[in-house]
Amino acid sequence: MNQRTQQSKFLSLILRHKPEEIGLTLDSSGWANISELLTKLKASGKELTLNDLYAIVETNNKQRFAISADGQQIRANQGHSIAVDLNLVAQTPPEYLLHGTAERFLTSILAHGLKKMQRHHVHLSEQMQTAMAVGERYGKPVILKVAARQMHLDGCLFYKTANQVWLTDKVSPDYLELIANDSPQDKL
Repeated sequence: MNQRTQQSKFLSLILRHKPEEIGLTLDSSGWANISELLTKLKASGKELTLNDLYAIVETNNKQRFAISADGQQIRANQGHSIAVDLNLVAQTPPEYLLHGTAERFLTSILAHGLKKMQRHHVHLSEQMQTAMAVGERYGKPVILKVAARQMHLDGCLFYKTANQVWLTDKVSPDYLELIANDSPQDKL
């Protein structure tokens, strides 16, 4: 793993799960003051320059981070296990969304649905490639098609993050379908 990837993973840990690890405080919306973040990182032996930080934000292929309009704050776009309010507005999802997971979880998911577990939401994607990459992180990947529009019509709320991840509280097994993943497509 290269240094930039290690730095990005540590930044994710701090901004999504454990800001206290370096003594950082996030506001209620998950924002951290960049100057304070850089100072605390240096004090913890994980020094980053402002240019390093901007490069991580700009080059992260998952666009995990956002910098505020005034350039003074940074936060993770989603995936928090700590209490934050990202101030997302409910949106109408496309007809279908995708969820990538490992084959070993499939029996439980098909019986009980998708749950947010330690995160704030279930994460869904419009892209087959993204769902496949997520599933591969946990083992042999499988892709589930989620009847998102029907869920929405049935009263479930959906949110879309700045980096194009769809979020919802849970997905009942009634809205799930296992789909073939032999030839990934760009979109549904």
